[in-house]
Amino acid sequence: MLERLQQRLGLQTIPGIFFTSAAVAIVFVALAVPFDEQVAGSFGVLTGWVARNLGWFYILAVSSLLIFLLGLAVSRYGSIRLGGDDSRPDYTNLTWFTMLFAAGIGTILMFWGVAEPVSHFASPPFDGVDSRSEQAATDAMTISLYHFGLHTWTIFAMPGLAIAYFAYRHNLPMRISSLFYPVLGDRAFGPLGWAIDVIAVLGTLFGVATSLGLGTLQLNSGLNYLFGIPTNGFVQVVLITMIASIAAVSVALGLDKGVRRLSQLNIILAMILILFVAVVGPTIFIAEGMVQSVGDYFDALPWLAFWTETFKETDWQRQWTLFYWAWTISWAPYVGIFIARISRGRTIREFVAGVLFAPTAFTLVWFGVFGLSAISVESSGQVALAEQVQEDPSVAIFAFLEAFPLAEVASALSVVIIVIFFTTSSDSASLVIDTLTRREEQPSRVRQRIFWAAAQGVVAATLLLAGGLEALQNVITSLGLPFCLLLLFMAVSLFRALRADYRGYDVTDLVKGRAFPEVEATESEPKQENNDVSKTADRY
Repeated sequence: MLERLQQRLGLQTIPGIFFTSAAVAIVFVALAVPFDEQVAGSFGVLTGWVARNLGWFYILAVSSLLIFLLGLAVSRYGSIRLGGDDSRPDYTNLTWFTMLFAAGIGTILMFWGVAEPVSHFASPPFDGVDSRSEQAATDAMTISLYHFGLHTWTIFAMPGLAIAYFAYRHNLPMRISSLFYPVLGDRAFGPLGWAIDVIAVLGTLFGVATSLGLGTLQLNSGLNYLFGIPTNGFVQVVLITMIASIAAVSVALGLDKGVRRLSQLNIILAMILILFVAVVGPTIFIAEGMVQSVGDYFDALPWLAFWTETFKETDWQRQWTLFYWAWTISWAPYVGIFIARISRGRTIREFVAGVLFAPTAFTLVWFGVFGLSAISVESSGQVALAEQVQEDPSVAIFAFLEAFPLAEVASALSVVIIVIFFTTSSDSASLVIDTLTRREEQPSRVRQRIFWAAAQGVVAATLLLAGGLEALQNVITSLGLPFCLLLLFMAVSLFRALRADYRGYDVTDLVKGRAFPEVEATESEPKQENNDVSKTADRY
């Protein structure tokens, strides 16, 4: 039946994945629109339960994955290439960085770059720290970097590395279910694998919809500041419709013509905004603060990475850390596949170093310029920044820019950057969801990519109308748990495959139990060239 429906609609998909994912999204929207309060309340209850009982699991899982990736990079497996042994990267380092960053957390940094440091500066999360004190400023920067630094990019790097490895080195389909082939065998290409891919599709859809919702709130605030446009649900739905339309055009153009050019343009505009604030703001204070923040971050990282508020029963960690981790984890399948698509030919060591440290360095600069400047503005009393952020965090960057010359010009530039970050996130996600829902030999139909771009907009609008920022946070925190489990299984599966690869075996040997016979050479012996790549893609 699904095959006939697909033919009538002119689609090229795996029907079990495409139609199941679409049906769940449609049912969610159909229930959330008339029963918005009940849906929002249900997710609120579920989020509270997850935070009380499994918050520690999120913290432990993400920190453990960071240690695992760093260990891989410095181990003997670090020299293995994501592709054949003679393959080389498809993109230059600069192009690679701009693409992975724009598809990652560009929208998030625009929203929280000012709001989070000011929030922690005015309301310190740690006992015994006075509001607006020197220690409060230090902690505010350290926590912000913890939330958006190595841990965030660990969540993106784990699936990205695993997908690139299995796709380019073993010719498996670029799909989340392929990562479980060393564990599931051919079952990864049947209904069980489809179920994994449906989870990945829904995580991507709701994760990106959350970002689009936050971006819309911020965009509405910027337009209100510049042109007096009211901030309400109707305007936000119109904005989402407009941005989804732009994303649909970009996604129709494809990866190289659409996403790459928008990503490069946005990095240029973001750098212009950074330079503007750095020059007209407290330049020396920013430079000194950035140097100190690096030391504070790495000094606090070992204990902060495993801090779980055990002896302080508050809701702070649920509202901040758990929300960030769950949100980022829900993005993991999408960003992971996108990063994998642009990372062929790099070694594991190059991949881990690039994906973890290059964006973290940019994050340090971003928070160094915007976060430290915002703390300076709040301390000097130029703008009642903390009060406005507490009332509505979406206005943070626009209220902050009021303290500088050419505020309207800078705010207009911020609006443009938000729109492009918004668009690159949406069109990148649409490309990835399309990849997850079709076979590799099937052509990518424009109508399929446009459908997923539209679906993201509809879900984002529904979440906003169902409760705004709180609804966005509750939904994503609740849905992050199954993806967190998937990340841990990915690490196990990747490590098993790398051990076999190092000894010259293929993943099919691993599945059939031939990779680690007792009579074979020990793992300390060098790997033989592996030309026996898996030919399982046609089984899907």
